[in-house]
Amino acid sequence: MQHNPFFDPAPRQHTDGLFAREEVYLANRNHGALLEMLRHEVTPAGLHYLLNHFDVPYVPDAEAWRLHVGGRVSTPLSLSLEDIRALPPKTLRVTLECAGSGRANIVPRWPSMPWLNTAVGTSEWTGTPLSNVIERAGLAADVVDVSFTGADRGFDKGHEHEYGRSLTPDVAMHNDVLLVYAMNGQPLLPQHGFPLRLIVPGWYGMASVKWLHRIEALTMPYDGYEQVQSYIYKTGAADRGVPVTQMRVKSLMVPPGVPDWFTGARLVEAGQVTVYGRAWSGNGAPITKVEFGIDGAWSNAELDPPAAKYAWRGWRFDWDASRGEHELACRATDDNGQTQPLTPAFDRGGFGNNAVHKVQVTVR
Repeated sequence: MQHNPFFDPAPRQHTDGLFAREEVYLANRNHGALLEMLRHEVTPAGLHYLLNHFDVPYVPDAEAWRLHVGGRVSTPLSLSLEDIRALPPKTLRVTLECAGSGRANIVPRWPSMPWLNTAVGTSEWTGTPLSNVIERAGLAADVVDVSFTGADRGFDKGHEHEYGRSLTPDVAMHNDVLLVYAMNGQPLLPQHGFPLRLIVPGWYGMASVKWLHRIEALTMPYDGYEQVQSYIYKTGAADRGVPVTQMRVKSLMVPPGVPDWFTGARLVEAGQVTVYGRAWSGNGAPITKVEFGIDGAWSNAELDPPAAKYAWRGWRFDWDASRGEHELACRATDDNGQTQPLTPAFDRGGFGNNAVHKVQVTVR
C-alpha cells in the first residue's frame, strides 16, 4: 500500500543515490535559469528561476482580490490592488536566488527540489515600499514581528499550512522592501505571484512571499512552518540551527562552446574564448573581484560596471583554450571580504551552497 503523506508522514532520509521520483516531479514543476541566458542583465520573465511549494493559486478576478493588514495595528486595512497601485511607486533591479540552489551538489543530499546551481534570476520589480502600507496601518509599540501569508496552501511533513514568512519591524520598514505588482514592466505572471508579492532585496527568495493576501503585526515571534521548521541552516538533526536570511556571495558562468544533448558536457574549439558570467552577494554588498580558474590556476576576471545595488554584476575572461580536457571555475569576492569556497559546506537541508561553479570542457 502506498504511504499516505497526510496522516502518517514518513521522515525523509539523506541520500547520495539516484534522484527519487518525487524529486523528478518537483523538478518538472519548478525550473532554474538557463546558464546561457546569464548574458542578459535582466532575466526575461519566462526564464527567471521558479520555485513554488504548492499549487499556483487561481485568481479569477484581480479587482475582487484584497490585501488584509491586521494584528497589533491602530488601523486594520483591506486594500485592493488599485489602492496599492495608487501609492508612491518604486522600481528596483533585484537578483533573487533560491536558498536551496546547489542542494543536489551537497553529499549526502536532502530529498527536496534537486537544484544544481541555476536557481537565480534578476528582474526589475515594480511596486510600492511596504513601509507605505505599514505606516498607514500603524504598528503598536510592542510589535516584534510582521508576518506575510500567501494564498498557496498544502502539506509538508504532515503539516498543513499556507506559505508564510516574517520580518522584524526594522527590516519590514526598510524603504527597499517592496509590495510588487509588476515584473520587468508587466503584471506579475501567475507563477511569480500575481496579483501581489513581497520582494526583500538581498535575501534568499524564501522571504519574498508570493500571492500575498495577509499581513499581521505580532507581539510574539512568528511561528509559521516555513519560518521555524524550514529555511534554517543545520549541520545535524539535533542542531537548533541559524535562520537563512541574506544571500551568500556567489558567481556563475555561461558554459563556453556547445553542449552534448544528454550529458551537458561542453566542446570548445581551440583558441581565444571569451567566457562570461554574473556575480552577486547579499544585502546589496558590492562585488569587488571575480577570479577565473583553469585547472586550478586562478586569474582575475574583468568586471563590468555595477548595474544596481541589489543586482548581479557581469564579468568576463579571455581564455586561450588549448587542446585537451579542462576544468573551468569562477569565484567571487564581495565588499565584506567574503569569498566563495572551493567545496560546499554540509547543510542538513541543502541551503546556502555557494561553492565555486565548475564546468568540464573538452577543447579540440
